[in-house]
Amino acid sequence: MSTRDMVLIALFAAITAAFAVFPPVQIPVVPAPIVVQNIGVMLAGAILGARRGGLALLLFVVLVALGMPLLTGWRGGFGVILGPTGGFVLSWIPAAFVVGAMVEKLWSRLNFWNLLLCNVVGGIVVVYALGIPWLAAVAGLELGQALAGSAVFIPGDVVKAVIASLAALVVKRSYPLIGR
Repeated sequence: MSTRDMVLIALFAAITAAFAVFPPVQIPVVPAPIVVQNIGVMLAGAILGARRGGLALLLFVVLVALGMPLLTGWRGGFGVILGPTGGFVLSWIPAAFVVGAMVEKLWSRLNFWNLLLCNVVGGIVVVYALGIPWLAAVAGLELGQALAGSAVFIPGDVVKAVIASLAALVVKRSYPLIGR
């Protein structure tokens, strides 16, 4: 791994952390808040690719587990990872990897719609597929309850996927990092 790769990985871990400045919006019915931070997951995968994007989120999650207050609401620590929303945080590692793998596969014909597909599959489907069962298990909910409660987040997550796709497309056109 080159120094450049390490810097990019650290940069996107920091970018994901920087999204913590947006305050969480708590919905009374669901224990998980609405956060902007998962846009960093989509950006890491879409801009850095699978390996570097996944490593950026691995670094981020390790720092959170070690107690750094990098999550929205300035939370951090192993207790947060083991809590109801911990599955969503842990899912960010494979989510960034999946977004990146899809972007790499579609690189030669990458456009907004392909990027949006990558961000929806990796940044929403993967996150929900791992986070919802964790939420159900830890919060003592039926899987259907956790799924229904999480459905309220889908419109906002689609908006985040659109924003991440537009940003990644600009980076691809101006300073492509994948393939380097």
